[in-house]
Amino acid sequence: MNLRKKNFYFKNITIGSWITLYNPGIAEIFSQNKFDWIVVDLEHSAISIDQASDLIRIIDLCGCRPLVRLTSNSKDLTKRVLDAGAHGIIVPMINSKDEAKKAVSYSHYMPKGVRGVGLARAQGYGSKFDEYVRWQENEPLIIAQIEHVNAINNIEEIVSVSGIDGVFIGPYDLSGSIGRSGDFTSTKYKNSIKKVKAVVKSKNKILGIHVVEPDVFEVNKAIRDGFSFISFSVDIRILDSNIKNAIQKIRK
Repeated sequence: MNLRKKNFYFKNITIGSWITLYNPGIAEIFSQNKFDWIVVDLEHSAISIDQASDLIRIIDLCGCRPLVRLTSNSKDLTKRVLDAGAHGIIVPMINSKDEAKKAVSYSHYMPKGVRGVGLARAQGYGSKFDEYVRWQENEPLIIAQIEHVNAINNIEEIVSVSGIDGVFIGPYDLSGSIGRSGDFTSTKYKNSIKKVKAVVKSKNKILGIHVVEPDVFEVNKAIRDGFSFISFSVDIRILDSNIKNAIQKIRK
């Protein structure tokens, strides 16, 4: 595992992408194309833990930063993906201070957290254990996914939790919790985003969002809007969109 300092995320606007398909080739292609990080998605995919381990290894060995979106705020799953070599986690549906504190605790060894200690790829299969112990004290990236009105109501408490490095807005679930799924133009949705942005910036933490469609214009708009941790689409949308565009041009 190539251990790195997470201050990279705070000093730069970073662009990553999302993997939902278990295909080592896709992971390698994405990782070699200058993304700053790649997220292996365990929430909305059929990727298993052993497949996730393979993808984490490929991303890491290609010189990119492997992150994992967990299925849930799970102590067991957090431990397993970090042991596999993930540099950090994105934790879905964080709606309260207590949930945020649990996510941090699950990511660190005692006494800072409750994560069990084992020897796996992250620890160099035992040969780099001491180095990893020092790294995990402060370096795993922990991003709280904000995707519910309850999270909006508690955003200041969530962001204030020590060890939460930033937030990642889940636009579809957030709009759904407002009662207008997929509608990103409603006043309530826009006001929710505005509130999150103000709080996160006041705490000097990372502000992330997923631009689901492979649209460069929307990525640049997100940058202008103050987001610094931006996911450029997802493997399935990149494949589908580019194939459709190509076929339409061919058949003209």
